[in-house]
Amino acid sequence: MVANNFAVRCFAFLCLQVNIGSLKILLPLFCLNSILNAALAQKPALKIENDIVREIKFGDRAFSLNRPLMSYQIADKKFNSSQDSPLHISTVVPGAGGATLEITFQNTSRDTLHLHNVIPFAPTDNDVFITGKGDHRLSRTHLFTPGRMPVNVIVPDNAWELGYLSVGLSGEVSLFGLTRRVADSWKNATRKRFETILNPGGSVSYTLYADVFQGVWQEGLRKCFQEKKLYDLDSFDEALYNRQDLTWIRSAYVMHLMMAWDKDFHDAATGQFNLLKFLERGKTLYGGDDVICLWPTWPTLGLDSRNQFDLYRDLPGGLSALRRLSDTVRMHGSKFFIAYNPWDESTRSEGHLKGLADLIRQTSADGVVLDTKGESSKELQLAADEVKPGVIMYSEGMAVPRDMPGIVAGRVHNALYYPPMLNLNKLIRPDFAILRVAEVYKEPILREYAVAFFNGYGTEINQFAPGHPEWEEEQYRFLGRTSRILRENSLNFLSRKFTPLVATLHDSIWTNHWPGEGKDLYTIFSLKPEGYKGRLMEVEPKEGYHWVDLWHHREIEVMSIGGRSYVHGELDPFNRFALGTNNEGQVTCLALLPNVLTCVKEGNLLTLSANAGNIVKVWAGDPAYDKKPVTMSTSTKTISIWEKFGRYEGKIVVQAFADDRLLDETTVFVEAGSARLISASRETLP
Repeated sequence: MVANNFAVRCFAFLCLQVNIGSLKILLPLFCLNSILNAALAQKPALKIENDIVREIKFGDRAFSLNRPLMSYQIADKKFNSSQDSPLHISTVVPGAGGATLEITFQNTSRDTLHLHNVIPFAPTDNDVFITGKGDHRLSRTHLFTPGRMPVNVIVPDNAWELGYLSVGLSGEVSLFGLTRRVADSWKNATRKRFETILNPGGSVSYTLYADVFQGVWQEGLRKCFQEKKLYDLDSFDEALYNRQDLTWIRSAYVMHLMMAWDKDFHDAATGQFNLLKFLERGKTLYGGDDVICLWPTWPTLGLDSRNQFDLYRDLPGGLSALRRLSDTVRMHGSKFFIAYNPWDESTRSEGHLKGLADLIRQTSADGVVLDTKGESSKELQLAADEVKPGVIMYSEGMAVPRDMPGIVAGRVHNALYYPPMLNLNKLIRPDFAILRVAEVYKEPILREYAVAFFNGYGTEINQFAPGHPEWEEEQYRFLGRTSRILRENSLNFLSRKFTPLVATLHDSIWTNHWPGEGKDLYTIFSLKPEGYKGRLMEVEPKEGYHWVDLWHHREIEVMSIGGRSYVHGELDPFNRFALGTNNEGQVTCLALLPNVLTCVKEGNLLTLSANAGNIVKVWAGDPAYDKKPVTMSTSTKTISIWEKFGRYEGKIVVQAFADDRLLDETTVFVEAGSARLISASRETLP
């Protein structure tokens, strides 16, 4: 039970008697909750004996633990710190309080040992923990929860080998531990992505961090990843994130990167620029591109003496033509990016900062893709800022926590093919803009769009390799469905209260919770090829709200069983043979929305009003980017279904918006074959 909820529910009924000397005082439980929060803010201390953690203490509270300090693996064999092994373990407490330890493993054997999967407090089957699983070259990190299949997760690029565990201390308090390999600590050893190879006599050190938290297990992840930033930095400079001119990238969900010789950009045979046709086509499929990036440099850079900026200048029509295209792209609701190659050092000499600033000035670019970089620099951002506001630095890789203050956007690189389902970088900084790199030429990639949607971010379609297969358009329409939900609920997907993997009633169906002002969203990813329809998760009823399936656009029921409430969900099936491929899985999105709309159907007439927002949209069937709704204000209006939609029979979707932000949605139905009065009585001359 969450401690906050416990205090609220018990306050009206219970007080605690506290003795102070000869006085007996009744202390309300909300005071106890404040005392607990104050104690949780203090640094805990571990009492360790013989590599066993006997006790955890914070404030004036102490809990027995009696767990090994850590567990670890040597090749395939598992050990914990209280057992004999070929490794000698020494522990140092570098600071006061005992919540941070440095642990050194030294190989005392004559063999070469492979050390990996160092996990604090030696997990059991009842714990939530993160460690490696399998032998994938780039992606082994998994999140384990009791009774469920483990979930492959993405962690920062400098934390591949991390170990994490949370364990309950009481009904209200839990402990988490985090192990990180200490940089440059390996001696007579070889560092690998997930392991350290220790030669005889070799050693490596790990730091173990421990802290206490209150609430469900996800709150431990939130404290460790979001609040502590995996202990990568002591404080976070918010300057870039507080700049209003840079916030637009947070709501960018579709981006294309294309080479300058891509015929979607320019056709050399006809001399025509085709970029606008490409943008218009995209609007009908997936709502258009939020960003278009043009890349004329790598892999041709270095074939002659021209530098990267020369290659832009030598494009058809020169920079003046590129500026006209850039301006037109913005008129169509998109942004224009250029690319920067920091490794361009052997071509014609030109100062990089000056060259980049000149290129931004002459093209009016809105952003820069930083090739090979996982971070930006103050110098690069300043060079752009001196030209125009709002220029985004967008790294090729994902910034690690210590680099996040210097850049506001990055990508999940396509080197990590078949990406892990859950991206914990999103939990670290929900307002850091992320796009997943996908390539359409390889194979059907529905899973790419689905997993990006599940994690609350968008997709960068990389068109560098040629190929536009016949299934591309169908899957672009799937991208349109995910992108519409992301765009219309963008503030939810930036929430610092994002909670990953909330409990569902079924394994192989995973749910992320995105709380927001006035509404809650749940993105759901399923690996059930047969699909699913029925009770999905337990919920708390909320007066004045109702549940809507935003994927299928229908209201959904909440069922009470045994005093508990459950929301129903529906997940579409997919071909079983797609399991294990980049085309597996299905998604849905459930929303808890306020009752904003009033919608009454009487025969052929539909009377509508909304008590919030400024726009009401009425759709014949599901909303889609290649359809147009009937749009009206929120004041009470009556429309003729026949006049607006003709002979259409079926579902009518009604939505209320505050500008482009979805407030509420409901549906009505025109039953097939139902009689409808389509004529109106009219007074004639006698």
